[in-house]
Amino acid sequence: MKIESVIRVMAGSMILASVALAHFVSPRWLLLTCFVGVNLIQSAFTGFCPAEIVLKKLGVGSEGCCSGSCRKE
Repeated sequence: MKIESVIRVMAGSMILASVALAHFVSPRWLLLTCFVGVNLIQSAFTGFCPAEIVLKKLGVGSEGCCSGSCRKE
């Protein structure tokens, strides 16, 4: 699985978990949803994704075109 797919699964899981925790525990858990959303938006504009750095160091996922391994010729 490409690292971009792993990040999408991780972000989606965090959002769903945050919504469930907000419903059953405390509405403050929606701050996690906001954090994930802001991080996704900033990574789209800047290309900097902290989750990608951590996952690469853990050896999760394979390189994809978005990570700079593919060249357009």
